[in-house]
Amino acid sequence: MQSLSLNIEGFSYAERDGLLFHLATTIHECGGWVFHRKPLSPTTMEVHLEIQPRSAIDLYAALVASGLELTRNSHLALTALCTCRRHSAGSTEMGRIVSICLEICFLEDMTLQSLLMTGSALA
Repeated sequence: MQSLSLNIEGFSYAERDGLLFHLATTIHECGGWVFHRKPLSPTTMEVHLEIQPRSAIDLYAALVASGLELTRNSHLALTALCTCRRHSAGSTEMGRIVSICLEICFLEDMTLQSLLMTGSALA
């Protein structure tokens, strides 16, 4: 069985716990499953999940409906996944698994100090 991997990035002004709970619920409703989530920084969370290609459109709609603002590249990756799913040949393609690493930056949690720390790390 073949596996596809995507990296999706987005940001949100929503409250962290509420958005993460909503995302976990909608991912489950789309037939996906969350493997784990871990903080990357005080303002950024990483969520690892898997779905079947037939759930790609539902997942994409759920991410957008949750209020998560996706980057341009993330929109392009999800659009390509939905397009490939639409034109896939037969049930063998539907048996594949799509692994997704979703990185979310919570802008509500941003402080001047965290912004300065991020800037100094890049310098």
